[in-house]
Amino acid sequence: MSTIRMSARMRQDYADVRALLTHPMETGTRRDAKGQLVPQHFIQRVQISHNGKVVMDVQCSQGLSRDPFFGLRVRGAKPGDRIGLAWLDNRGARDSAEVAVSAA
Repeated sequence: MSTIRMSARMRQDYADVRALLTHPMETGTRRDAKGQLVPQHFIQRVQISHNGKVVMDVQCSQGLSRDPFFGLRVRGAKPGDRIGLAWLDNRGARDSAEVAVSAA
């Protein structure tokens, strides 16, 4: 099951891309019920592509909230184009998804 929920819809001359990533995003400063520090666990990198070409490459840190949301506009997109998203976390876990741009 994917950790990514994503949509891409045409709006005027751009694709409106929205993505919700399911991830705990632990900072490493929170303590559990026993008083022990919860180890860091966060997304380090997010890449978004348009028809295979990277249009956004983000280096992240533990400062992002749990289940982060990303939104962007991709100029020059057309209905049917492919928008991809891939992430990598500090423990080596990764996920990716791809959607077609819908016509509105």
